[in-house]
Amino acid sequence: MDVNRLRVIDAVARHGSVTEAAKALHYSQPSVTHHLSRLEAETGAQLLQRVGRGIRLTPAGELLAARAAEIIGRIDAAGAELAAHVGLEAGRVRLAGFASANGALVPPALAVLAERHPHLDVSLVDAHPGEALELLRTGKIDVAIVFRYEQTEPEPSGVRLRHLLDDTVHVLSTRPEGDLASLSDRTWIAGCERCRGHLLSLCADAGFAPRIGSTSDDMVVMQAWVVAGLGVTTQTGLALRAHHTDGVVATELPGVKRQIFAATYGEPPDPPATAALLDALADAATGLSR
Repeated sequence: MDVNRLRVIDAVARHGSVTEAAKALHYSQPSVTHHLSRLEAETGAQLLQRVGRGIRLTPAGELLAARAAEIIGRIDAAGAELAAHVGLEAGRVRLAGFASANGALVPPALAVLAERHPHLDVSLVDAHPGEALELLRTGKIDVAIVFRYEQTEPEPSGVRLRHLLDDTVHVLSTRPEGDLASLSDRTWIAGCERCRGHLLSLCADAGFAPRIGSTSDDMVVMQAWVVAGLGVTTQTGLALRAHHTDGVVATELPGVKRQIFAATYGEPPDPPATAALLDALADAATGLSR
C-alpha cells in the first residue's frame, strides 16, 4: 500500500469528506478520489460507501484509516528520531500532559531541559491521559504525562511507563473536613472520567454513593464552585500546587495516592531528545516530592 494513499484515507476519516480532505492535503478532489480508488484496488476491500451526496467509510475503511493514522505517525516520528540522532542540537521532542501536571510539573522540567540543551525544540499540548496515549500511539507526540489510580485500566500494548511521583489526594471544602464517611450527606463536584471513577470508588469504600450535583474537568472552575457553596470535591496535591483559590480548605486523605507517569511508546532505547526530556521530568518530580 502506498503511504500517500494511506495519508488520503486518514485525512478522509479525520475530516469526514473528500472535499475537506483535499483541502487539508492541498490535493484536488479528483486526485483524492483517484487515490481512494487505487487503495480499494490494492486492498481488495470496499473502503467507501456513498450516502446521499457524500461518502462514509465502511467498517473495513474505518479499520484501515485507524491503522493508517498509526503508520503515518510512526513514519513522522521516525523522521524526528533520525533528526534527534544527529544530536540534541538539532533534535525536537513533543510532549502532552494533563492540566495540573502542565501547571506544576512541566514548567520546572522544561526549565531544566532548556538549561541542559538550549537548542532542543520542545512542543507541548494539553491532553487528558486517554487522549495523550492516543497521540502517543499514533506518533504525534514522543512523551505523554499520565495519571492512574488503582482501578484504572491498563495502558495499551506498546506503552512504557516511567514512574515520576505519587500525588496526594485531598477533599476540598470551605472548612476542614473529617473522613469521607462524614461527608455522605454532602453534594459533590465530580471531575474528569478517571477522577470521577476514583471518587465513586473511594466513597463506596466509605459506605456511601456520592450525590453528584455538578461536573467539571477544570481545576480552577471546581475550586470556584467549592467557594460558591455548590459542593465539595477531591483534588490532588499537584492540582493545588498549580492553582489554589482563596477560601478553599484542603484536607488530605491519608493513604490515598494518584500515580504520575511519563509514558513512551515502542521498544527501548528512547531517542536522545526523548531520553533528555524524561530525565528532566524525573528531576523536576523529585524536586516537587521534596
